[in-house]
Amino acid sequence: MLGVILRSATVDDALALAVVQTRSWQEAYRGTVPQHHLDQLDPSRRRHGWLQLLRSDQEPAGTLVAEHPDDGVVGFINVAPGEDADVDAALVGEVRAIYILPEHWGRGAGRLLMSAGLRRLEAGGYREVVLWVLEANDRARRFYEAGGWQADGSSRTNDSRGAPLVETRYRHRRAAATS
Repeated sequence: MLGVILRSATVDDALALAVVQTRSWQEAYRGTVPQHHLDQLDPSRRRHGWLQLLRSDQEPAGTLVAEHPDDGVVGFINVAPGEDADVDAALVGEVRAIYILPEHWGRGAGRLLMSAGLRRLEAGGYREVVLWVLEANDRARRFYEAGGWQADGSSRTNDSRGAPLVETRYRHRRAAATS
């Protein structure tokens, strides 16, 4: 993606991260997540959570942004030690979130962010990384699979978004492998 720079997020990016996350959710999950849930998503309310996270991030955990000279922050990735009960947080990292503004999908920012996030985790000593994706999110699943991620057979149901949604866990064996 020409002109995009990657950098560590700062507290000044909190609202931009909330906007990217909200707009991505509203587009990606239309028809999957109840519309009333998507309609009520509000970046100004999510900003506070991002402020807290950004203030507490310590490497290797962290948030990286993709910034376009004309459009500002167009995407981000958040990585941290793994949180699942069946993984060793000292050995397994996690991609907790990766979102790109819908109008920038397919332009390369996601691949750049994923690669940078995996390199960050590898530098922190992680050789394996996991992430969770909604089973119905075919677009994201194709993106992950093209980057060498594989579903590992684990799933869970998340009903915090107004309806039970099945999530599938993906695993990447070498943190710094190209994605």
